[in-house]
Amino acid sequence: MKNMILSALVSLGTFALMAATQIQPEVGRPAPDFSLTTSDGSQVSLKDYRGKWVVLYFYPKDFTSGCTMEAHNFQRDLVKYQETGAVILGVSVDTAQSHKDFCAKEGLNFKLLADPDAKVSTEYGSIMDYKGSKLAARNTFIINPKGEIAKVYTGVKPAEHSEQVLKDLAELKKS
Repeated sequence: MKNMILSALVSLGTFALMAATQIQPEVGRPAPDFSLTTSDGSQVSLKDYRGKWVVLYFYPKDFTSGCTMEAHNFQRDLVKYQETGAVILGVSVDTAQSHKDFCAKEGLNFKLLADPDAKVSTEYGSIMDYKGSKLAARNTFIINPKGEIAKVYTGVKPAEHSEQVLKDLAELKKS
C-alpha cells in the first residue's frame, strides 16, 4: 500500500513538473492558430473567432471528476460569457466522439475540440505525460479579439476557475 501511495505521489510530482516547465504563448503575442474537429464533427479554427474574446481551456480527459466539474462551471456561466461576447472552447486529446458523448451526458452547450495527436496542446505548452500517454495539462488562455494572448492560467483549480476567468475577462475588456 505504501508503495502504491508513493508511486502515485511521484507520478503527480512528475505531472506538475512537466506542466510547470513547458513554455506557454506569452501575453501580447499572437495566439497560435489551429484547426480541430468539434464534438459535432465540424472543423473549427481559431481564426473563425477573430473579433471575439475566446476562452481556450485545455483539460486532461472527458468523464473525469475535475474535468467534469470544470466543464459544468463553464456551462453554468455560459450566459455570462455570451453577454461579454466571449466564446468558450475546450481542448483535450480525446476524440470527437468522446467529446460528443461527454457533451450529451453532461449537458454541455459549448464546443469541445479534439486534439488526439496533441499538436495544439503542445503548441500551447499544455501537454503532460501520464503513464506513457499524452494528456492536455489544465491551462487556460484568454485570447483578445485581435487574436493575441491576453491572459494565461497554468495549473488551474477547476472549482473556482470559471469565476476567475469571468472576473479577469471583465477587467481585460475595460483596458
